[in-house]
Amino acid sequence: MKILVVSATEKEILPIKKHFRTKNTEVCVMKYSVIKSLSVDFLITGIGGVLTTYALTRTLSEMKYDWVINAGIAGSFNNDLEIGETVWVRNDQLADVGIEDKDKFYTMFEKGFGDQDEFPFKNGMLENTNTLNLNLKEASAITVNRTHGNKTSINLFRDKFKADIETMEGAAFFYVCLQEGVKFMQIRSISNYVKERDEANWNITLAIKNLNTKLLEIIDVISK
Repeated sequence: MKILVVSATEKEILPIKKHFRTKNTEVCVMKYSVIKSLSVDFLITGIGGVLTTYALTRTLSEMKYDWVINAGIAGSFNNDLEIGETVWVRNDQLADVGIEDKDKFYTMFEKGFGDQDEFPFKNGMLENTNTLNLNLKEASAITVNRTHGNKTSINLFRDKFKADIETMEGAAFFYVCLQEGVKFMQIRSISNYVKERDEANWNITLAIKNLNTKLLEIIDVISK
């Protein structure tokens, strides 16, 4: 069993990297790194969809994995999700790839640029059909190039996509894994609610702690 853990930043998965201590040399190529540790490799892609797409595609072209796991923190539109709670992402969307027209926003599919049901998309979404009994809430996600901190844009994207969470890499991760035909999952821990930016109300430390606890549990489940 060979597992690849993917994260935008080292900070988000540092606890589990320390758990899998290794003497292997870290290899850095084009601002991403793969750290080999037993049957678990760690890929730090950098923040955002572009960096994630390149790093993950290159890694999967060079190595084969039984499972690929995207782990990180996220902002939540859904107040029923608690700060620090970890969720399993069922579907993701490229939310801000489209056309702005006055006070409205249209996705590329809504404007006829591409077929919303052409693989790997289904109704404009990227879906994960891999199933495991993880005892985690399912969540829908959107992926953005800039996180929201303005009431107008928050309301626009919340009402339009009705997603539970937002990240900056998830849809890129889904897209690559679906195209490459690998088993994958995305888990995210809630660090903050998507509101006008006030980091005093965030809890990144708790989110990272819970994320890594769940990540260890998942690796234990799928490696048996």
